[in-house]
Amino acid sequence: MIKPYERRVFYYETDKMGIMHHSNYIRIFEESRVDFLQQSGMPFEEIESRGILMPVLSAECHYRQPLKFDEPFAVYMTITKFNGVSLYVSYRIFSRKTGVLCAEGTSSHCFTDENLRPMRIKKSHPDIFKVFDDYMKNPITE
Repeated sequence: MIKPYERRVFYYETDKMGIMHHSNYIRIFEESRVDFLQQSGMPFEEIESRGILMPVLSAECHYRQPLKFDEPFAVYMTITKFNGVSLYVSYRIFSRKTGVLCAEGTSSHCFTDENLRPMRIKKSHPDIFKVFDDYMKNPITE
């Protein structure tokens, strides 16, 4: 079972208004993807050590309610589409203090070799393909 990614807002992530700066939400999306891979048994460093990169093709975030310094939050990440060449992910960030939806967004990625040429991981790396494919067949999250 994949659990949501959780932590608190760090002081350096806040701006003069005492809220998390908008640029940090995209970083949190990345942190949650890395956490997902760790939980799924295929850590990001393992994928990269096998010559696979997952560059970001697009990222989008809609801000609903600001997070503040030291506020605990959880990111619920969902893979919405996967075909072995590209990956689409959605994110919902909730305050653990208030339960309110603070931000939501999406990102898209492709699988490439180290020269940034797209690759089909189903043939070249079936075990890595299986991590994402299994999730798509049974997207159990906490």
